[in-house]
Amino acid sequence: MNRRKFINLTALTAPLLSFSKVTESIPAVKPIMISTWEEGKNVNKAAWGILSEKGRAIDAIEAGAIYVEDKISCCVGLGGNPDRDGFVTLDACIMDENANCGAVAGLERIKHPLSVARKVMETTPHVLLVGDGALKFALQNGFTIENKELSIDAKKEYEKWLKKSTYKPVINIENLPVQVENKDGAFTMPLKFDDGSFNHDTMGMIAMDVSGNVSGGVTTSGMAFKMHGRVGDSAVIGAGLFVDNEVGAATSSGVGEEVIRTCGTHTVVEFMRRGYSPETACKKTIERIIKNNKARAKTLQVGFVAVNKKGAYGAYAVQEGFVYAVKTKQVDRIFKSAFFYKAPKSED
Repeated sequence: MNRRKFINLTALTAPLLSFSKVTESIPAVKPIMISTWEEGKNVNKAAWGILSEKGRAIDAIEAGAIYVEDKISCCVGLGGNPDRDGFVTLDACIMDENANCGAVAGLERIKHPLSVARKVMETTPHVLLVGDGALKFALQNGFTIENKELSIDAKKEYEKWLKKSTYKPVINIENLPVQVENKDGAFTMPLKFDDGSFNHDTMGMIAMDVSGNVSGGVTTSGMAFKMHGRVGDSAVIGAGLFVDNEVGAATSSGVGEEVIRTCGTHTVVEFMRRGYSPETACKKTIERIIKNNKARAKTLQVGFVAVNKKGAYGAYAVQEGFVYAVKTKQVDRIFKSAFFYKAPKSED
């Protein structure tokens, strides 16, 4: 090798060597629990008892899901808004550190869809069960069928929706006024309503336990007033959730169709594999979504949140307003996500 080639090669590899040296010096933050939206702070608390006692990340994920699915007042689970035919259909998925995964979609009248998804993962050769098949499987495995009636809030929203019967997802509609902290200090999220509907009712969760193993889960009642049979990203491994125990994990919230089109969370993890930080990996994936949707990108919301094996975390969204909650031994806060577009103001 001549001197010029050696200098050129050194110039190309120096940034890689520098990155490796820096990241190796960062101690892993573990355990850590991250969940989407404001309610994620309570979800993290429900999961923390397991992580703080050196339990497995996958068990913490299920505990967090059970907590939020039990909250009839929260728009995740059976308390969520129905599809346009009046049925509440639930989607969920789960994935552990060994790439084992399970999911259910279009599941009705079962309170804990993520737990059913875990049963699919652990007791069947399949990944995804849907509709009546998922319900039959749940009942065969000890889950009980619940009342078919809509929750009080969901019934009100459905009756209101029936007056116009229009399907128009509203950006960040589930955000309620809350003090959200970031490096610049606290701020208050705006209250955003349009026709009163709640639209992307999703709880995405990722965790790393004291052993450094990563797992994740998603549970949702899906887009309010969707077509009956619609399945979003929350039941799709590689879209709403992806875990690679060598790299990290990512989850999403927002318009699921756009996440599916880009295999969103898998893309985020692959960017992290290439050495990008969690926030940058999320940003590059969001930019891909925007590039594919130039005509209407300003009217949709997708947010990703990710964690790498070092315990570094970050998020990025199409619109302003996506938030996520983080819990470690030192941190218990809600953060606002970085974003591409400033969200349009809602009308009073």
